[in-house]
Amino acid sequence: MKQILRLRINNQNYEVYAPIHKTLLEILREDLNLTGTKHGCELGECGTCTVLIDGEPVLSCLILPVAVQGRAITTIEGMADGIMPHPLQTAFAELGAAQCGYCTPGMLLTSKALLDQNPQPTRDEIKHALAGNLCRCTGYTKIYEAVEQASKT
Repeated sequence: MKQILRLRINNQNYEVYAPIHKTLLEILREDLNLTGTKHGCELGECGTCTVLIDGEPVLSCLILPVAVQGRAITTIEGMADGIMPHPLQTAFAELGAAQCGYCTPGMLLTSKALLDQNPQPTRDEIKHALAGNLCRCTGYTKIYEAVEQASKT
């Protein structure tokens, strides 16, 4: 069965006619071509598919889009301010916090939610906020340093 989904993503309204069983991750990537949100484990364990719903990090592989109609959804494509990268994006690039880059969209959005709620987090608060986002390349230190650098801007 299909239905019309009305979604607000990155401050734009979308209407998608899709099967009701498709996850938000599938709608974003397959129907809307917003491929910055990555497909990882499909079990809610890696954080790769993280998006923000009303400013809160949510695993898009575990949520049906019908549940988030009328709410503000932010993907990595909506993080920058026009052509100006978000301070977190700049810090990640400057400090080499992304190696393969696969986890980076989820890391960035989760970090953004943290800084929006706590502009000056401690290293332990950063670690706690990012605990659900797995990275297989970096060892996390540069990621933590990038969040700390962005918190100072």
